[in-house]
Amino acid sequence: MGNQESFLIIPVGIVKPIEYLIVINSVRRECEWPKAYIPRLQLLGEIFVNVLELKQTRLQLEDRLKFEALLSLISAKFVNLSAQQVDSEIENALRQIVQFLNLDRSVITQFSHETSRSIATYSITAPGVWTAWKELENNLFPWVVGKLMHGEAVVLSCLEDLPGEAVKDRELFVRIGIKSCVTLPLTVSGNVLGFMGCSVLNIERTWPKEVVQGLQLVADVFANAISRKNKDAQLLERFNEIRKLKRQLEKENIHLRREIKLQQVHEEIVGRNEVMMRILSQVEQVATTDATVLILGETGTGKELLAKAIHHLSLRKDRPLVTVNCSCLPPSLMESELFGREKGAYTGALTRMAGRFEVADGSTIFLDEIGELPQDIQSKLLRVLEDGRFERLGSTKTLQVNVRIIAATNRDLEKDVREGKFRKDLYYRLNVFPISIPPLRERSEDIPRLAWALVRQLEQKIGKRIDSVSRKTMDALQRYSWPGNVRELRNMIEHAMIVSKGSKLIVNMPDRRTASSGEPVNNALEDMERRHILSVLEKTGRRISGSGGAAEILGLKRTTLQSRIKKLGIKRSGP
Repeated sequence: MGNQESFLIIPVGIVKPIEYLIVINSVRRECEWPKAYIPRLQLLGEIFVNVLELKQTRLQLEDRLKFEALLSLISAKFVNLSAQQVDSEIENALRQIVQFLNLDRSVITQFSHETSRSIATYSITAPGVWTAWKELENNLFPWVVGKLMHGEAVVLSCLEDLPGEAVKDRELFVRIGIKSCVTLPLTVSGNVLGFMGCSVLNIERTWPKEVVQGLQLVADVFANAISRKNKDAQLLERFNEIRKLKRQLEKENIHLRREIKLQQVHEEIVGRNEVMMRILSQVEQVATTDATVLILGETGTGKELLAKAIHHLSLRKDRPLVTVNCSCLPPSLMESELFGREKGAYTGALTRMAGRFEVADGSTIFLDEIGELPQDIQSKLLRVLEDGRFERLGSTKTLQVNVRIIAATNRDLEKDVREGKFRKDLYYRLNVFPISIPPLRERSEDIPRLAWALVRQLEQKIGKRIDSVSRKTMDALQRYSWPGNVRELRNMIEHAMIVSKGSKLIVNMPDRRTASSGEPVNNALEDMERRHILSVLEKTGRRISGSGGAAEILGLKRTTLQSRIKKLGIKRSGP
């Protein structure tokens, strides 16, 4: 002990037998240490240790909160990100992760099935760190790649964590100089696109569970962004092929041929404007994949019709589409309806019941009004999206299903996420391939074609033939704002066919003042909408819900109509 004449060493343990030592020494003289000092010094040591561990815990919590804030910031950057911005945002995110976690390298590698090689498409290294190869053969990491292809993360605190069969993997890690790493699969709809690796050189490191989970969330965000970027590139390539074909054909109208082809996506979908053509192209593109689709649009725009089109063009078309309207199910029965129940799971559960997800195994499930889903059910749906597993209510047995999910909502889910009403991780899982349907008022050029299509559909039901529609009527239909969209148009056409005498369709539209009268357009539209709703309320005796009520005639949900009535200042007792 050097020049120490006398010393005292006291072990201090809080959890383990010995975690800390108190060392006291005397260098000028020899001392005898009274035994009574020892328990007092141990107590004092435990106080010191508690303070130190409390400080360490606080620092760890602060680091964890900072890491979660970084993950939230990164995830928010990828909401509605254009394909042109994907590369720069991924590189920025990797650079932030490398700096925050003090990594030596973070790399994203994509599998190329055509060349059987792995291409490092994004790579960020700390200053002075050797840059890894841009191109590697898949079989150089046989054990790691095998784990990744099954959707499993590989976490190595040290090379000793590698099993004995990972000989080639160990050799390459030593060659590159990696001592510790986390490698995460980039998975979209069960398909592994590649992997994201985070590594350190020269030192070994433990990877807390929270860090690995956070990195996996970021990897999922990257995977969805890369998948969308690749799909956009494929779509652009297809468009380029069409343009090339157009130059080769001198007399054919290629635009018309493409329009006819897309129109065949579903015979009930009517639309020729540029936005609808792009939507039909998206339907054609995504239908044959198993990607999750999120359909956005106002009430009555035809979200369910679009979901049916996607299903009928998919490889699952031989199985029936299972539809669930989340706004119609009471919260108390939501879980059992979706995931099933066991006999006796709750009062009144007299038999075992298969849920909608079991019924949809091997097919597609359409979750309409997904924004109305309670948060406790959202967490269970997230698990189904991630690995296809769930338990029936009242059972501990895990069921596995293969279900493609199409969701739809008329809500602003991004706003709901910010307000804490909708899970952020579930939103990212659903928002793999978003399709936004414009309201009918934004595509008034489609109204004549829609009106005639609806007339032909309703003729057999009503038993009346319509041969003509006046220009005045058609112009009025095109000027109307259609708060209930296509559903309201259908109901108005049906009502007009019933009351029209003869073979000419006459639609009694509410009066409206146009922008040419000097009143702002928005005020004119609201006034026209107010008059129309008032006229329907008068016909129904101010009754909103139920059969023959104003909501049914307008093609709106009861709650939507009540909201419009309140916004427009309509009184229930009078105008």
